[in-house]
Amino acid sequence: MMNGFDSIEEAVDDLKRGRPIIVCDDENRENEGDLVLLAEHATPEMINFMITYGKGLVCVPVSPTIATRLELRPMTDVNTDPHGTAFTISIDHEDAKTGISAAERAMTIQRMLTDGPKQFKRPGHIFPLIANEGGVRVRRGHTEAGIDLARLAGSAEAAVICEIILEDGTMARVDDLVTYKAEHDLKMITIDALVRYLERPVRREAEVLLPTTHGAFRMLGYTTPDAKEHVTVLSGEAEDGMLVRVHSECLTGDVFGSKRCDCGPQLDAALDRIEQEGGAVLYLRQEGRGIGLMAKLKAYELQEQGLDTVEANHALGFAADLRDYAVAAAMLQDLGVTKIRLMTNNPDKQQALETYGITVLERVPHEVPASLENHQYLKTKQTKLGHLLDLEGGK
Repeated sequence: MMNGFDSIEEAVDDLKRGRPIIVCDDENRENEGDLVLLAEHATPEMINFMITYGKGLVCVPVSPTIATRLELRPMTDVNTDPHGTAFTISIDHEDAKTGISAAERAMTIQRMLTDGPKQFKRPGHIFPLIANEGGVRVRRGHTEAGIDLARLAGSAEAAVICEIILEDGTMARVDDLVTYKAEHDLKMITIDALVRYLERPVRREAEVLLPTTHGAFRMLGYTTPDAKEHVTVLSGEAEDGMLVRVHSECLTGDVFGSKRCDCGPQLDAALDRIEQEGGAVLYLRQEGRGIGLMAKLKAYELQEQGLDTVEANHALGFAADLRDYAVAAAMLQDLGVTKIRLMTNNPDKQQALETYGITVLERVPHEVPASLENHQYLKTKQTKLGHLLDLEGGK
């Protein structure tokens, strides 16, 4: 702890345990401290603590994905708030009576994580806020801090925040908050510290020899500030111009051999090729084009009802592709590599890596034979996602 502040790791640990923390912004914004709690831990006791000892407005920051699912609409068509705080129309759960008690507010918040838009009355006593997708690195507000902290904790992308007001009715500033923190035994961080934490590059944690059925490789393990773990599988020396495959995790295809996609065969082919020619496979933990495993399985359910892979994502409130390749670029830069030959059929992947400072000297096609089960999936990738595939004659 320095000057009354705690580390981001300590604060996230407390959030995971269901405790609130104090988050301070800087004097160039509101110069205030908010209590922040993970929405999944919004118990009546915690909401009552915020009402009693925070005394500000209890709001619920949510990610754009959750806002879309709940059909949350802006409170006003013209937002003139100096900081652009994205209030939506307030809500209560349909089971709430007055909606204002600590128990009913906690219930509304909890049900925001599970229920659909028709289960909420508008207006109500809970005030959702829509966070900027870029988080505190784009907008340094408590709204975004709540969502970034939820992501670091591996929680649902929703939080509860409440301004801290002193006994005399004035806003608590940093000196006041140091005393407040001690009185209530809370962790305290700044948004500026959170920004610095999130802007750290990937951290190399381990390097091991990995004998496989494809050959012998070196595997390098990395962690990122969002608590995800990624690996690089390396054959030969890392050097500019080497062959690289950036492969996003696919549990169903990579592990269980699913024929609904081409992921498993693509991974196998990439490992075989780098074993022969040298190079690297970067394995990124962004399942289902970034929507996660459970959401991907739900998308499969919709595909069984006739939707294609893009339509299914949209029906669930997701973009067609939520993957981000900043981590891949950081992993390559950690190896001292800034120029690669990229094995991909996806021009967007090439463009994204170049945006993050990686020069793609050559796009190396990486097609595997289509099957009866995945032909339509590949056709959708070709026609709707712009993948460069030759499916003529495919069945």
